[in-house]
Amino acid sequence: MTELPHSPTAGNGSPTTPLPSGHELTPEKLAQLEALLGVPACRQLGLYPIPPGTLISVVIPVFNEKRWILEVLRRVKATPFPKEIVVVDDCSTDGTRDILNGLQDPEIRVIHHEKNQGKGAALRTGFQHVTGTIIIVQDADLEYNPAEYPRLLQPIIEGKADVVFGSRFIGETHRVLYYWHSVANFILTMMSNWFTNLNLTDMETCYKVFRKEVLEGIKIKSNRFGFEPEITAKIAKKRNPRWRVYETPISYSGRTYEEGKKIKAKDAVNALFCIIRYWLAD
Repeated sequence: MTELPHSPTAGNGSPTTPLPSGHELTPEKLAQLEALLGVPACRQLGLYPIPPGTLISVVIPVFNEKRWILEVLRRVKATPFPKEIVVVDDCSTDGTRDILNGLQDPEIRVIHHEKNQGKGAALRTGFQHVTGTIIIVQDADLEYNPAEYPRLLQPIIEGKADVVFGSRFIGETHRVLYYWHSVANFILTMMSNWFTNLNLTDMETCYKVFRKEVLEGIKIKSNRFGFEPEITAKIAKKRNPRWRVYETPISYSGRTYEEGKKIKAKDAVNALFCIIRYWLAD
């Protein structure tokens, strides 16, 4: 049996500290905070009640992330929500598969692909196995921080949104890395906005959150990173009613290719193709 780490090291080399036991936001604790700080301040801090019956499904596509997968799972498990974690191993060859097979945790379900197919294919498989009322996509590389789930989930839980995109470009901290990656992100987001008439700032973000009804009406066809423009186009095309889309700021701790980053220039070209393809036809 593989145990989740207690004092691991984050992707940027800094130590992390596990959340203390009893961190769950119970109704009693929330009432005390609301009495002390006021309801508006609590909502601004991301402190809000979870409706009964809410289950968060976290879908994690994984390919060759032996170094980080246990820490990602530890951070996801530390989030104070009722949750299930669906991990789809996309035929890893670096030992990730063995680590996942050694897990014995009722919150974590592991599904294996026998052939490497790509992120979109892994998410498609994961979405088929979720049972939650809200679904969130989580990468397995520590570039995105699960501690920010409360702000991502809040617009949906409070009934304001059907879909939430986490944006790396509207005010939060981020690691300084590749300039041309940011240019490519800007161009792809702008092109996507032209076709969808959405005013997103970060279409390519990993953090996308959906009410289950949103994904029930969408069939994902892209196998690789074309998932991002495809799901965006299909959400924007929904009518009667339109899906309500929100953006919220998130931090970003990007990594280098030496640290395992996988997206390539060809994926940007394919994303441009997918922007046009999935707006014109399914």
